[in-house]
Amino acid sequence: MDERFVERVLALVERIPAGRVMSYGAIAEALQDGYGPRYVGRVMSTTGASVPWWRVVRADGTPADCHDGEAARLLLADDTPMRPDLRRVDMRTAAWSPEP
Repeated sequence: MDERFVERVLALVERIPAGRVMSYGAIAEALQDGYGPRYVGRVMSTTGASVPWWRVVRADGTPADCHDGEAARLLLADDTPMRPDLRRVDMRTAAWSPEP
């Protein structure tokens, strides 16, 4: 995978503020590098430990299911708006996008 893409993904994830999230697809779209959400997921799974990885969720607001549920706990600790079931992020209020 292109090292520049990896660096750009990590730099963008690092900018996501506490209490906000981006989906894998939104990151791919924001970067416009020709890579899709699966490549963003690959970057996050292999090199994302140094950034707030829990702020990257699926398009439906479902947090990463790795790390034994730690993503959901960290999202709650960030005061991220959640759906009533507390299993998914409320994407209408928590979705973030970088300034153009």
